[in-house]
Amino acid sequence: MEPLIRLLFSLLARMPLRANHALGALLGWLAWVLRTEPRRISLLNLATCFPERDARWHQKIARQSLMETGKALTEAPWLWHAGSARVQALLAGVEGEEHLQSALTQGRGAFLVSPHLGSWEFAGLHAAGFGTMTSLFRPPRLAALNRPLREARAATGARLVPTTLAGIKEIQRAVSHGGLIGMLPDQTPKGARGIFAPFFGHPALTMTLLNRLAGPRQVPIVFAFAQRLPAGKGYRYRCIPVPETVYAKDPQVAACAVNEAVETLIRLCPEQYVWSYKRFAARPPGAPRVY
Repeated sequence: MEPLIRLLFSLLARMPLRANHALGALLGWLAWVLRTEPRRISLLNLATCFPERDARWHQKIARQSLMETGKALTEAPWLWHAGSARVQALLAGVEGEEHLQSALTQGRGAFLVSPHLGSWEFAGLHAAGFGTMTSLFRPPRLAALNRPLREARAATGARLVPTTLAGIKEIQRAVSHGGLIGMLPDQTPKGARGIFAPFFGHPALTMTLLNRLAGPRQVPIVFAFAQRLPAGKGYRYRCIPVPETVYAKDPQVAACAVNEAVETLIRLCPEQYVWSYKRFAARPPGAPRVY
């Protein structure tokens, strides 16, 4: 299995980015027309998060989301093998650049917080041009993907640490040395390492790690995502101001602020969010199941 995955990565990396994205979009379109589980979950999530929108809008965004998620899958090997110069050349502008520059020019390191929206692979790789990027890495469910993924990302200069106590200590060490930390804020934390906080008005188990790591030293935080442009024409950063309550001593208040910022980013480009993720799988006691 692993040799086949490496071959697939190599083929995807050799395609022109426009063709690569077309292939990814086709995979997502098939997931839509074949009425797959990702389609079902996407529609449920959109109906839950945007009840004010009608069914036609939910279907449109769900279909587009699956196609963009397909692009995210196929573009990753391309970006890993593109090299720093080609990755940097793909940046087609920065919206809210003052927020990014403010964080970077303080010289105290920074957290780049980007949800599963747009191209999080590009966001991380491009940010690595500002300094060594350390990110938490959760092994994929398919074991054969683990080593190829780690090797590909490490080859780009990314420093990956596991989502364990040892990995968190590595993140703390990087923070103390003023490093850059990449973080995905919309993954459901495992076990009891999270707090239920509103996400589009519904309780979602939310990480507290960002607050624990950035709060004590008021380490700069950048909430941003890389919007994928059509026809393989590159990516555009979109940054927003950081809610001050992200640094609150009360973890509940901080978790609410994280979800608020993630919501703001998603509303800028809802069709590029991964709505097929079971964000509401964990439920508070007595709450009805979503899926």
